[in-house]
Amino acid sequence: MTPAEINKKWNELQDRIARDFDSDKPDVKVMLFLIGVQELGQGPRKFSKRQKEELMHIANCKLFSMMGFYELEGLDQDGWPHWKLIKTIPNYTLLEQELLIKSLIINYFEEEIN
Repeated sequence: MTPAEINKKWNELQDRIARDFDSDKPDVKVMLFLIGVQELGQGPRKFSKRQKEELMHIANCKLFSMMGFYELEGLDQDGWPHWKLIKTIPNYTLLEQELLIKSLIINYFEEEIN
């Protein structure tokens, strides 16, 4: 996808999530949190600040696993997934990072949620 296509689909996804949750347009952090909750698979509930950070890490690992950078090791005793880095993620510019994470989030919602 071109940057323009990514940004168009990103805005459409933000609008959809805002409608579904009756909220403001979510930013990347909110989207990562939502993906983390989905991947945890324990439903919505209250999370501590640390757990929210861990959920965003789970989301990043899941997204980058779609590119072959991580693989799921398994679940711990509380049912939280643990990932293993299997190849180094290249250094991207900030713009490249933003476009990449947005495109991965778009792909996640298209493939995993629809």
